[in-house]
Amino acid sequence: MESDSRWVQAILGWRMSGENVDLVLRMYEVFNRRDLDALLALMHDEVEIAPRLGALEGDYRGHAGVRRWWSDLLDFFPDYAAEIVEVQDLGDVTLGEIRGRAHGAASTTPVVETWWQSIRWRDGRCVWWRNFATKADALETIELET
Repeated sequence: MESDSRWVQAILGWRMSGENVDLVLRMYEVFNRRDLDALLALMHDEVEIAPRLGALEGDYRGHAGVRRWWSDLLDFFPDYAAEIVEVQDLGDVTLGEIRGRAHGAASTTPVVETWWQSIRWRDGRCVWWRNFATKADALETIELET
């Protein structure tokens, strides 16, 4: 894991900083608490989010898009909880391995998924986030978008 982080840093020339890691921890803490207002306070007014289901649901932009994503996700998985397995601070971008657990609204079958999330931060607020099935896909996108 650490060698991946050094590889990304070498390519992108970023310095390590703990501030954005704290923001990621806060973001997931308020999500799991179901505090939408606190989550929105961490989002830039024109935030762009691309969850993996976003391809099916369309674009989520701005605070209205975050509210729609929140509703879409929790309507389908009312008990969804996300756990940060690992997070790396790559300057103005964080890269996290996230594990989600839930049950469908109409099912008792558990859902457990792991994905990678890149988040770009500016002035203490999320500018965009993108979710990926693999770390390699997340790293490739981070490289292309910087």
